[in-house]
Amino acid sequence: MLAPYATRPERGRRHDEPGSATRGPFQRDRDRIIHSTAFRRLRYKTQVFVAPDGDHFRVRLTHSLEVAQIARTLARALRLDEELTEALALAHDLGHPPFGHSGEDALEAVMAPWGGFDHNAQTVRIVTRLECRYPGWDGLNLCWETLEGLAKHNGPIYLPGWAMAAADADWPLDLSSHAGLEAQVAAIADDIAYDNHDLDDGIRAGLFSVDEVAEAVPFTADTLAAVRTRWPGVAARRRLVPEVVRAQIGRMTDDLLEETRRRLTDLAPANASDVRAAGRTLVGLTPNMAAQTRVLKDFLRSRMYRHPRVVALRDPSQEVVADVFRALHANPEALPQDWQAAMPADEPARARHVGDFVAGMTDRFALRVYERLVGPSPLPEDVLL
Repeated sequence: MLAPYATRPERGRRHDEPGSATRGPFQRDRDRIIHSTAFRRLRYKTQVFVAPDGDHFRVRLTHSLEVAQIARTLARALRLDEELTEALALAHDLGHPPFGHSGEDALEAVMAPWGGFDHNAQTVRIVTRLECRYPGWDGLNLCWETLEGLAKHNGPIYLPGWAMAAADADWPLDLSSHAGLEAQVAAIADDIAYDNHDLDDGIRAGLFSVDEVAEAVPFTADTLAAVRTRWPGVAARRRLVPEVVRAQIGRMTDDLLEETRRRLTDLAPANASDVRAAGRTLVGLTPNMAAQTRVLKDFLRSRMYRHPRVVALRDPSQEVVADVFRALHANPEALPQDWQAAMPADEPARARHVGDFVAGMTDRFALRVYERLVGPSPLPEDVLL
């Protein structure tokens, strides 16, 4: 049974459609996200490493699946709606452009004259406008609660950019309040997933060893010591590191459940509206665990995200995204025919239309378009993983 403060599908969909005899509203939303074109494209979008040749590194798609697994576990323990939580976790990165945060920075800069770019707002734009899979409307016609969670899973939005403001104007999302608990769970599951799985990928890539992490991060040192005590003969990286990662995720989720239950007991929300009106995030880690995870994040920032092999790809990745945008904006005839046909007549809509096309690209497709319209790829092959 759902807890009283779990989110219910109370506001329905913007466009009326028949219900399903076999699936609830949030299950249908999850299924629509999985079947979307934008979700499939996550297979070839950067998580940390650009266009990795190795088969075992995370990409946006595998990251989203891992977030959903953690989020659903938390939702079940807290008696929240698991299907809504899973839908939000699976969709939270749909708006990311090629090349991860480097690509987003480039698109934000090059689109600045026309309102800029934000991947979270782009996610909402995709599911409300850009996915065209139904004859009666644009977008996926998701429930209001799903759209609200996608918009506000990182907290209230007081100064929405143009894309989020447009979505809010179409169907008000109460942007200045907090989202429901399912969205809050999806947001922190994202943090737990990338902290631990980026650590795993960094070790796999040879950027650092698990012992080097333990020397700098007391939380990992404690976890590693416990794993080695339980499995004293395990030395192989492919057995030891996954066990450390699993144990860290377990410790974080246990801590989160303890702290979140404490906060819910203190507030005693009677329903999801009380959660939205709480004025603070109710899903979170204890102060001690939050401090420990900040040390881990600092390590990853200095030893992984700023590693020379990763940094070497940042500028050329941004060059690809910015130059492809400029080339298509200057020459819309280079767009696919259906995108040409839908090209608006005036700015800023024209630039935003091109931005939608570029943001939807995978890493490898962006490189192909760059080579066709601009020239040889600027990415140095000797640092690709």
